[in-house]
Amino acid sequence: MNKIRSYVLRPKRLTNLQARALEAYRSTYCIDFHEEGSDELTEFLTSAPAIMEIGFGMGEVTAAFAQAHPDKHILGLDVFLPGVGKLLYEIHERRLEHVRIIVHDAVEVISHMIPADSLAGVHIFFPDPWPKKRHHKRRLVQVPFLQSLIPLLQKQGYIYMATDWEDYALQMLEACRGVEELENSSNGFCEPQSWRPMTKFEKRGLAKDHVIREILVRKR
Repeated sequence: MNKIRSYVLRPKRLTNLQARALEAYRSTYCIDFHEEGSDELTEFLTSAPAIMEIGFGMGEVTAAFAQAHPDKHILGLDVFLPGVGKLLYEIHERRLEHVRIIVHDAVEVISHMIPADSLAGVHIFFPDPWPKKRHHKRRLVQVPFLQSLIPLLQKQGYIYMATDWEDYALQMLEACRGVEELENSSNGFCEPQSWRPMTKFEKRGLAKDHVIREILVRKR
């Protein structure tokens, strides 16, 4: 049986800037996927408070957050090479030496590479909504996925999620309620956190009167 993936690789040509950044900086800032784990990644995640962002898109939020939080180590997970190339460019231009990237399926990275109790937080901003009902099984945020994050989070470590799809937001909220180790910071959706940078995608959504719903939960 083929594995159900929560993402789809959408073909898109690399710009010259993205291609040059991949060639020049990938070996410096990207960590290869290994099923047996990585000493390099373990050292990176345990030598400072670590935040993992799942699906960083074009990387603008990752770069802005990293620049505002030089005391934290940021790990970005994505498979979209144009976005990886753009984030590598931003890492170099902004001298963000505390950012690393793994270009691989986030579910497999979480299963094989992230050490226990190593994460201060996890960011999941505007994941693929898979709007058709028959595709909802592909949505990333479901109870088993959240449960897989629990051992990786430090005590009071957080998961912060945002989406502009109402039914997905409700599904996220229900999934969080289904994990007893998670405590919601509010009675339901939370107010936007002042430290979360806004994406271009989000700005376009707000211009179309989309409602952004956010959830912040912590490990008990």
